[in-house]
Amino acid sequence: MTLYDAFTLLGGVGLFLYGMTIMSTGLRNACGDNLRIILEKATRNKITSVLAGIAVTVFVQSSSATDVMVIGFVTSGMMSLSKAIGVIMGANIGTTVTAQITAFNIGAIAPILVFLGAVIYLFVKNKTVQHTGMVILGFGMLFVGITFMKSAIAPLAELPAFIAFVSGLSNPILTVLFGIAFTALLQSSSSATVIFQAFAVEGIITYQTAVYLIIGAAVGSVTPNLLAGLTANRDGKRCAVLNLLFNLTRAVLVLTLISLIPGILELIQNLSPGNIARQIANTHTIFAIISVLVLLPVSDIFVRLSERMIPSSEEETELLAQRKLMYLTQTDKIPSALALDLAQREITRMGEFAIRNLSLALECFYTKDDSKRHHVEMIEDTVDDLAREIVAKLVELRSADLTPRQLTRLYHMIQVVDDIERISDHAVNIINYESIVTTSKARISAEAYDDLKRLSDATIESLKTCLSIFENETFERMPEADALEDRVDELKEEIIQNHIKRMMDNACDPQGGIIFSDMAIDLERSSDHAINIAQALANADAAV
Repeated sequence: MTLYDAFTLLGGVGLFLYGMTIMSTGLRNACGDNLRIILEKATRNKITSVLAGIAVTVFVQSSSATDVMVIGFVTSGMMSLSKAIGVIMGANIGTTVTAQITAFNIGAIAPILVFLGAVIYLFVKNKTVQHTGMVILGFGMLFVGITFMKSAIAPLAELPAFIAFVSGLSNPILTVLFGIAFTALLQSSSSATVIFQAFAVEGIITYQTAVYLIIGAAVGSVTPNLLAGLTANRDGKRCAVLNLLFNLTRAVLVLTLISLIPGILELIQNLSPGNIARQIANTHTIFAIISVLVLLPVSDIFVRLSERMIPSSEEETELLAQRKLMYLTQTDKIPSALALDLAQREITRMGEFAIRNLSLALECFYTKDDSKRHHVEMIEDTVDDLAREIVAKLVELRSADLTPRQLTRLYHMIQVVDDIERISDHAVNIINYESIVTTSKARISAEAYDDLKRLSDATIESLKTCLSIFENETFERMPEADALEDRVDELKEEIIQNHIKRMMDNACDPQGGIIFSDMAIDLERSSDHAINIAQALANADAAV
């Protein structure tokens, strides 16, 4: 094997990986948020979770991408571990589609696909058609890469050193370990499997050796997920761990199956006689399906093991309790009027979290205490979770036997949930301003900080007053709420004018001026949301 062949092999791997990335990006762009919706909505039970994992992975052509997406959902609390394991299992089946596709020998038309895809992507203005062009371009590049790899690998069959190395892979355990290491290095089981297919087609390795390599590739494929889990919360880490546990168990299961029933490999070979690339692809798919069928009924064991390996902290236990509904737990067993009263209490509780979050974000901004950033982000997740759960319960109540007045109150409560969620969003904006001030050379004067503090205090007072009016329906206090909201508006205008003067005197720089103005706007809008909360139920009663 010459140096040119080595470079050709590396270039082929690079084209294959980049082609997969281009194809995956095109598919994701064409589908928009549908992939996320599939994962969020189609996980009602274990079977649908597996099907969702297969569907998404077939679309994105990467089990790692699906698994990383699942880790994100689990980290944010949008998906439980029991649902995540089903999606992960499905991803292990979906990723075998790549090997099935590459088993077709379409290298001759691959350059045509690259040309066609490039023309569509570069010269067609329609976005949807452009995304389709990306898919075709990536598909073509993928096969051009395979062609390069095959041509570079062919001379290896005559290289004594490589032949000696491959013959050393006769030990199944060593072969599996090599498959794990090789896949971990490539960060892609699909790429590793395609290379193993190419080795087999060129006669460098036998079918049996390829089988053990793809078993190892399944385990090695979890490397990107373990890396993604490092920056996730405890549930995200558990998700990465249960993925590893599943694939290790899958490897043991398949190795045991081959040992007890050696004829199964011959049976798979007979499905595609004379076509070793297809035989490897079929083996990859069949073993993935068998593993899921056997392990899905006991998938909860992986969840429990991951929870034991990464136990809950005291903070996490408290956080999980906060994110659960406290009052709207059995709305189907109580009268509608009582359910709406409980919804009002639940929304008030959510509002208290949002106000606490804004206060904490302001403390972070003024004290430059970056440790508070994490708490703001965690409370923001809590508010988002509560908003999602409360709205779902209110939508369920909509189908109950409600009077016109109750139905109107319900709709206004949904609007209040949205206003509260927006207040917590403004808190996140404020900690981002703190980060910009800390990491950049933005200069904000002491006078500017004093002005912002005055506006902050007025905003927090407005929020507390308005939430109290909503909670207790003390609408006689509306003039007080209106006066506070007017005060916030006036303060905002006043401090903006003060800041313009300071800018003219060069007391604050332009970047600091942008942060000042944006933060003032965030505070003023928080007060606007507050007055909406106070007026909501009064407007509901007036509308009937």
